[in-house]
Amino acid sequence: MKQIMLGNTGMNAPAVVVGCMRLAQKSCGEMQRFIHTAVDMGAHYFDHADIYGGGQSEKIFGEAMAKDHSIKREALILQSKCGIRKGFFDFSREYILSSVDGILQRLQTEYLDVLLLHRPDALMEPEEVAAAFEQLHKSGKVRHFGVSNHNPMQVELLKKHVAQPLIINQLQFSIPVSNMVAAGLEVNMTTAGSFNRDGSVLDYSRLNDITIQAWSPFQMENWQGCFIDSDKFPELNREMQLLAEQFGVSKTTIATAWILRHPAGMQVVSGTASEQRLKEIVDAEKVLLTREEWYRLYLAAGHILP
Repeated sequence: MKQIMLGNTGMNAPAVVVGCMRLAQKSCGEMQRFIHTAVDMGAHYFDHADIYGGGQSEKIFGEAMAKDHSIKREALILQSKCGIRKGFFDFSREYILSSVDGILQRLQTEYLDVLLLHRPDALMEPEEVAAAFEQLHKSGKVRHFGVSNHNPMQVELLKKHVAQPLIINQLQFSIPVSNMVAAGLEVNMTTAGSFNRDGSVLDYSRLNDITIQAWSPFQMENWQGCFIDSDKFPELNREMQLLAEQFGVSKTTIATAWILRHPAGMQVVSGTASEQRLKEIVDAEKVLLTREEWYRLYLAAGHILP
């Protein structure tokens, strides 16, 4: 498995993160098998959130680990997210602390390797976040911290008060949903892609040693479904199929390899409950796209070059 460095921690991690959003319906036995399959492929980084399945994804995962002593906690990197509540977001100190306690209880672990703030809270008081992070870090409950879906100024506001480095930003990114790239290419133009929607978060992350985790790597905009085999992206699927045949892999593998080819050193969050599909995602380590191939896919998704 290709390794990347998380932020500037010196901590190496797999380039593929196993997203656990869709695992709530698995039985304990099925979860054990899924974890073993992922770990055997080198994908030992698991991404949770306290809202996934109403906490059920974490609960089943924790039960699977507790009942299978061959799954060693220290061999896994466990990450979870908090801050989303029913009808609002909450970054209060009290809620962050209680959320982490619930996460640890459900996962049946004494610590998280990484905690992310899930969605920006408009009523955030960064001093409260800092106090929560300090308590969690000192107690040993959380080792590293980051954010999800935050723009650079929101990260800067947090950094003004939070003592711990923010090493991760989880952002939606795929071949079609790649405004982070388009805004950097269509500079000084009046095209749709030139509009900077995220404050140059891609360049900001690279400048500040923040690892981008690409969520929904196979999704179209606005959760309209998967672009792989979609008739909305015929040219892109043709290009992916040609490359898939060339490398002897699937189109899913090619779509993953496109993200991992970027020099920002991103991670891809898999988000699948299928062991076969996870294998296709992990197989991206076998594919190194040339610059020409990378741009061919980008253009085939409907983007332009100046």
